[in-house]
This record gives sequence, structure tokens and C-alpha cells, in this order.
Amino acid sequence: MNANHKNPDGEHPLNPARRRRLAALLAGAGGLALPALTAPISANAQAAAARFEPWPQRPIKIIVGFPAGTSPDLNARMLADPLAQALGGSVVVENRAGAAGAIGAEAVAKATDGHTFGVIGIAALTIVPHLNPKLPYSPKDFKAVTVIGSSPMLIVAANSVQFKDAADFFRVAREAGSRWNYGSLGVGSTAHLGVELIKAGTGIEAQHVPFNGAPAVMAAMVNGDVQFASLPIGAALAQAQAGRIRAVALTSASRSILASGVPSLPEAGVAALDIEIWNAVMAPANTPKPVMDKFSRAVQAIIRSEDSRQKLFAQGWRADGTTPEALERRIKDESAMFAAVIKQRGITI
Repeated sequence: MNANHKNPDGEHPLNPARRRRLAALLAGAGGLALPALTAPISANAQAAAARFEPWPQRPIKIIVGFPAGTSPDLNARMLADPLAQALGGSVVVENRAGAAGAIGAEAVAKATDGHTFGVIGIAALTIVPHLNPKLPYSPKDFKAVTVIGSSPMLIVAANSVQFKDAADFFRVAREAGSRWNYGSLGVGSTAHLGVELIKAGTGIEAQHVPFNGAPAVMAAMVNGDVQFASLPIGAALAQAQAGRIRAVALTSASRSILASGVPSLPEAGVAALDIEIWNAVMAPANTPKPVMDKFSRAVQAIIRSEDSRQKLFAQGWRADGTTPEALERRIKDESAMFAAVIKQRGITI
């Protein structure tokens, strides 16, 4: 399967082999029950929809749970002006940073004005709900709109690690046992859980060391404090190309145009996995269907445009623009995958 291939409806395909792996993980996790993604349709849905006709009636707000300059913020601002033109209104981006995106996600979940949406990352929808029982929102508080962009992670190693190629790296890592450390962007991050998924299938026993940001992880590799990490391509590829660290492999089942020349996990002798990061546009669960349909079509068209594709590629993302249904399936499947590894590896915050 090509990592950049998508089904006609925009879905990132889940191939039979990956379905079997997910089934095995769930079996090992005791069949974790997962919350429904969307709430049941209320009896007064038609009345609620009529309240917002014509739409939009006021400025559209896109909430981002991270500071200005971060990838969710850049994604939201990329959409703002084209959305305003497409919908005939104004669009404002509001940053509500804090609690690893939870503050912004909660604001989106609790909005009732029919004009509020959010750019929310993978962790807030598929990982954090399994780690924080006191989370002020749940996946059922949202309706899926579309995935903006996706990217596999890049496994990178310190220059002090001696290996010939990707397959040899994993051999050396297994032989090192628990003497090796790997860095991540925090407990429960995709950078953390992605390595734990790989460890489960390779016999690697490296110890986890969380850091506050990719620059701190790379500094630790340069200093010899950690031997490797799995980081976003946008944060790590330039450092590898500059020779400060070494690129090992992508956390995907096949190669990606985002990092040409870097092998996939199967090429390194590791069972095929598709561990990606992504940002998605989400709406409150109470958003009327006519509003959802109009907004979703406009956002998908913008993301699929050549201008957006180029902007996202420059930021280290593959432009997606999936349908809401494809995003719902992706959240469900990846939530199951991460829930299983969280339980199997005993990961807690």
C-alpha cells in the first residue's frame, strides 16, 4: 500500500493486515470499550437547524488549543481567509492554549452558537481520553469535519549510535536492551506511544525519557543522553539532513513523499505499522447537519486545493481533506490501537 494513497472518499485506508494487528492488540487489552464518537440526534434537530438559516449569521470562530506558530495554529490560519471567501463571512482564529490542547478542545465541545469549530490534534481525540478520566470533554462531544494533514513520524538516532542501515539499527537497539534511552514529546504523546508500539513488535527494551519539545529531545541526542526518538518530520528532517542526527526510518508501512529516501518500517525488517500524526477540523456535537454539510464541503475543497497542498507540504504534512465519515472511522480505529498499547504497556500519567 502506498502511504499517500487514499480511497475515493478521502479515507486513509486501513488494510487487512493492519485490521488483524489491531484485533490482536484489542484482544490482548481485554476488549476495551470505547465511547461513541457522536451523540444521538436530538428530537428538535430540525428546529435547531432552522435557527441558523441562512448561515453564517456571524463571524465563524476556529479555536486552536495551542499557541501561535504551532502546527494546529498554522493549519487554522491557512484555512481562515479562503473560508471567509467561500462562505461569504468572516473567520477568526482564537488561541486557547494550555493543558496539551485540552482547554481549546473543551471550548469547542461546549460551544452552542453554531459558528464555532476547532483544529484539534490526534492526541486529544485518540490518546488523552484513555489516560485522563477527569478530562472535561469526551469524543462524543464532537462531530468530525475533516483531516487537514497527516504525516508519519521519523525515527532518528544520535550520531554516537553505530549502525549501517535501518535494519541494522533495530538489531543494535535489541542488543542494547535497557541500556538505551529514547526521547519523546511527553508521556502519552504520539512520539511516546508510537515507539511503544514498535517496541512491542521488535523486542527493543529502551527506556522512555519524556521532554518538553522536539528541540530538547534533539539536544539530548547530541549530548548522548538518549540514543533515539520518534519525532515529527517537520521538526526532525532538517536536523538529520544537516548531520546533527541520523534518520533511521518512517513509522509507516511504506515510504512517504514527505521524506524521500527514508525507508519504511517493513524495509527495516519491522512489522508494518501506520503511526501518523494529524490535525483535524472538529465541530461541537450539537452543530446542525445543514451547517455541518456546508462547512465541511468548503473546508475539504480548500485543503484539496493546490495552494493548500503546497503550504502543508512545506510544513511537513500530506494534505488530506477527508470526508467526515472517513475521519470518524480513523478516530475509532486509532483510538482502539492506542487504548490497547496504553493498557498492555501499563502507561499512566
